[in-house]
Amino acid sequence: MKRIAYIEKKIHKFNKKIYVPGDKSLSIRFILMASQAVGKSVAYNILKSEDVISALLTIKNLGINYKINKKYCEIYGMGLNGFKFKNNTIINAGNSGTLARLIFGLLIDARNSIILRGDKSLSKRDFYRVIEPMKMFGQIIESKNNYLPIKIKGTKYPRPINFFERKGSAQVKSCVLLSAMKTPGITKIKCIPSRDHTERLFKYLKLPIKVKKKKNLEIITFNGKKNYKGFNYIIPGDISSSSFFIVLTLLSKNSKILIKNVNINKSRTGIIDILKKMKGKINLKNIKNNMGEKVADIVVQSTDNLKSINCPINMNSRSIDEFLLIFLVASQAKGISKFKKIEELRNKETDRLSFGNNLLNKIGIKTKMTQDSIKIYGNPDLKLKDTYEIRKFDKDHRACMVSFIAALTLGGKWKIHDIDSIKTSFPNFISLLKQIGAKIN
Repeated sequence: MKRIAYIEKKIHKFNKKIYVPGDKSLSIRFILMASQAVGKSVAYNILKSEDVISALLTIKNLGINYKINKKYCEIYGMGLNGFKFKNNTIINAGNSGTLARLIFGLLIDARNSIILRGDKSLSKRDFYRVIEPMKMFGQIIESKNNYLPIKIKGTKYPRPINFFERKGSAQVKSCVLLSAMKTPGITKIKCIPSRDHTERLFKYLKLPIKVKKKKNLEIITFNGKKNYKGFNYIIPGDISSSSFFIVLTLLSKNSKILIKNVNINKSRTGIIDILKKMKGKINLKNIKNNMGEKVADIVVQSTDNLKSINCPINMNSRSIDEFLLIFLVASQAKGISKFKKIEELRNKETDRLSFGNNLLNKIGIKTKMTQDSIKIYGNPDLKLKDTYEIRKFDKDHRACMVSFIAALTLGGKWKIHDIDSIKTSFPNFISLLKQIGAKIN
């Protein structure tokens, strides 16, 4: 039975210090990279969400052992050729698009076939963007119109490729890099800048990767078939998870929050730069380097008189997972906010552009939406008193969580369905909200 949350009161003022769970992108990448290392790798503060558990079960099905407890996760890698599994082994990626797309790369030389599956939501997502480069490497792929389930078999002789990644997709770029890691010779990627966690992890492991900037593009080269030893890794807090509490604080009255030890990788902090442009009171403190990633404490204060924004297109890829929250802030800002070339939002767990548009219309905010843009007519004086029901969002964890933030900051009575979807990325989200004073039934 799907669980439902009821919220009938806005959150009262608060002044709190919190920690958010480990970064999901880094947790999944650690698991995949550790599975290819020689010997034991250990991660501390790994996220224990459904997506991450799916990644652990995936490498187990491929013959790699692991151990996980409250303090750390150990993975016992067997090197670049260490996967051992029977023909037609089934892998279930659950709801994780990151896992489902990246695992193609590690199967580039698989001698037996894999059948890749996912949940109902993931099965609606087109995988052509990774199928295209994988076939260039020589991978054998069978699918029905590029949707899951997909049958994957590797090649004995993967060949390095030159690939132009045009969407600004970190998942595609990472998939190609993982394939290149297991392919002799130099693979070259020309790409629109996007999240660079994989490149940073390669550099941390001293793998032969080179990244150069050329105008508005990045040129990445990698020389493959280099084994590496098991490694230790400390995973900082997730900026995407932190963003819900950043926006909660901005839109609440007389409140302040300190979020400790958060990953502030520049490719992920678009939301902070956008909200600062909207005059949000956000500061970064205690900035330091952590195994190739930047980490900081984030201090946020309630902000009146938020300003609208004509969002720069070059911030889109840096804030792609946070746009629903940004739309919510824009609804409370003075003036008309404009967001362009954000069609990638339609390729997430649900069509987030339509979901965000419908959510704002539901609470009385005027919008104008096209296939790849939205205008939001902010109303700082908005006061909600009606009843609002949120459902049918294809188990999209971020759509669910943004509904909680809207309910706790704007008022009204809310009924939010399928709240177990939150377990995908942020299992203790509701308990953390209650810790700072939210009343949720």
